[in-house]
Amino acid sequence: MAMNKAFLGLLQLLVLLLPPSLRDYLWAAPSHHGAGQQLQVYHPIILSAGISCPVLEAQLTDAYTPSLPRCGELKGKGWFPLWNSKQDLVDHDYVSCFEEQMSLVFDPVTNDYQNRPGVETRVPDFGSAYGFSYKDDSCPFCCNIKLRDELETLGYRDGDTLFGAPYDIRHAPPRPGHPSKVYSDYFARLKDLVQNASAKNGNKPVIFIGHSFGGKLILDFVNSTPLPWRKQFIKHLVLLSPTPSTGFMEVVTNLASGPSCIHFDAAPHLALRTMWWSFASSLLSLPSQTVFAHEPLIVTKHKNYSAYDYPDFLAAVGFNMEGMLPSTKLALPTNLSVEAPMVPTTYLSGVGIQTIKQVVFWDGDFDVYPENVFGDGDGVVNWNSVLAFINELKKQHSSENILFKFIKIPNVTHGEIAIQDNSLKIIMAEILEANS
Repeated sequence: MAMNKAFLGLLQLLVLLLPPSLRDYLWAAPSHHGAGQQLQVYHPIILSAGISCPVLEAQLTDAYTPSLPRCGELKGKGWFPLWNSKQDLVDHDYVSCFEEQMSLVFDPVTNDYQNRPGVETRVPDFGSAYGFSYKDDSCPFCCNIKLRDELETLGYRDGDTLFGAPYDIRHAPPRPGHPSKVYSDYFARLKDLVQNASAKNGNKPVIFIGHSFGGKLILDFVNSTPLPWRKQFIKHLVLLSPTPSTGFMEVVTNLASGPSCIHFDAAPHLALRTMWWSFASSLLSLPSQTVFAHEPLIVTKHKNYSAYDYPDFLAAVGFNMEGMLPSTKLALPTNLSVEAPMVPTTYLSGVGIQTIKQVVFWDGDFDVYPENVFGDGDGVVNWNSVLAFINELKKQHSSENILFKFIKIPNVTHGEIAIQDNSLKIIMAEILEANS
């Protein structure tokens, strides 16, 4: 008993040494994560969520020629939600129209992707933490909603100290030789958002929090800025299972079988595969040669495909389409380069979850569901890729003595890292530590 009291006394003294905001959070009631208290807000926060979370609106002009009469019923009627509610699309028999109006075409003149003729799109609510939403009722806390609620409980307010940076899920950030007007404009708006958020909060630098594809975009944005700018305006990056440039197998399965992040229970599983192929983002984070080497990723009776065989694999699934960039000109991850953000960074990832590492289409029929072979990861991102990615980030940060902290959380999935109570409490503690 005396030993227990001594231990508790020592623990209390150790907690007192923590930064004030983190100490207050850890002393809060576990079931409320700080409910009922208002902690001092030190730095503005900008949120970014996964690829299924941003909303997309559209309007149809006279230049739009619908493939079906019902797809043109909204022509000339202003902006409408194109990607916001799965149920609305099903109820209005609009899934095939959605596929058509979401699809991109490649313009060889500009060397860039754009909407179909007569379709205009926009991402609403840029700047708001409420600019992300899950598209059905199956996951009310997805898309950083539970995390946002926690931050608001601690005193953060949307548009004042808390912001969001929703994006167009279809496009990809620019790369050498592959421009992206959409993302060049997005990065310019995001840079303005950072500076305005900082100015609104006493010129304090911002904290970025990004989950999944949203985490990748934050890294791409930060690395697009001059180093003096990011050191002035960025306090900390908190990355929650970001999709790494070292690649992961779900990118392959999405190309073969259609997107897991956009699907409809009432539609065939291949219904949106062609639409997905038209997205520039569909080819990001293919498993890299550096990490996956010559390991067979796709197995068939007559031919296996590794990270060295993407042109052959894309041709086998029928990727080439009119108006799209030929697969022979795609920017595939043959020469991988990992660029660290060079600002203080905390990276959190789940581990210990069955994650697809290989798919078997034994008869070579890519129109059927494959058999899956599993390895370790967070259910989406392969663990070997996470380790390769964080090791490179850590090495670059260490060379300049810049903080890089990696936290692995056992038995938490990619999608639930910011939802499960245990992992959310870890995330909040890291945010508050970064905030002090």
